[in-house]
Amino acid sequence: MAELNGNPVTLDELQSLALTNYGHFTSMRMEDGSIRGLSLHLDRLVRDCRLVFGVELDRERTLSYIRKAADGITGAAGLRVTIFDPAIDMGRPSDAKDPHVLVNLRPAGAMPPPPLTAKTFAFSRDSAAVKHIGLHSQLRVRRDAQLAGFDDAVFVEPDGRISEGGTWNLGFVGQDGTVIWPDAPVLPGTTMLLLQSLDAPKQVTAPVRLSDVPSMAAAFATNTSIGVRAVSALDDVQFSQDHPVLDALRNGYAEIPGDRL
Repeated sequence: MAELNGNPVTLDELQSLALTNYGHFTSMRMEDGSIRGLSLHLDRLVRDCRLVFGVELDRERTLSYIRKAADGITGAAGLRVTIFDPAIDMGRPSDAKDPHVLVNLRPAGAMPPPPLTAKTFAFSRDSAAVKHIGLHSQLRVRRDAQLAGFDDAVFVEPDGRISEGGTWNLGFVGQDGTVIWPDAPVLPGTTMLLLQSLDAPKQVTAPVRLSDVPSMAAAFATNTSIGVRAVSALDDVQFSQDHPVLDALRNGYAEIPGDRL
């Protein structure tokens, strides 16, 4: 199901999104009419709209479109909100200043999914702080990782700092049980921000380089769709898949109340 500004979307309206691919989005997991971190998702949409289109997104109107699309949906569902201007011209993107709100609903997967393996690549994501829809480069690197026998990719900046995964934030667990978030250019994921708000376990943000990886006790991927997902291997380094800190993060995340639509 897809609605644009609260109405069923047409193929003509989607054409510019498919052909020009300029805009931004956020993805949420709705469970029985509640969304964990809803205010953070709305904050992201407003912030990114300023950066991508140079205009102020109407937060309440956007929320009303989300509510309308989600009305009557029960159980768990994936909900994506994409902001784009159907009238955009590839030759004059600076004229695109009328962002529309596209809301998509899809089935949600079970949480957490099974552990994943990842391969590192020298890669810097374009406009890392913005959740933009230009995903070609990230998906290309993910494809390369899968062709090499891994599930996904992890990015390494030119200065050697590990940053994030293909479409998820990456965290490590040190030998003392401290959660270590890589200090590097990353998308400030809503799930990561919610996890960082927990009182326990202890958490820090610090540079993590490839040479540091073998000393880590565990690693995990996190975003709205997967919650806290164990990373069982990064390159040739194997990690514990059932470390107690991962359970603590999952339990703490599950106890964060959702915001009712």
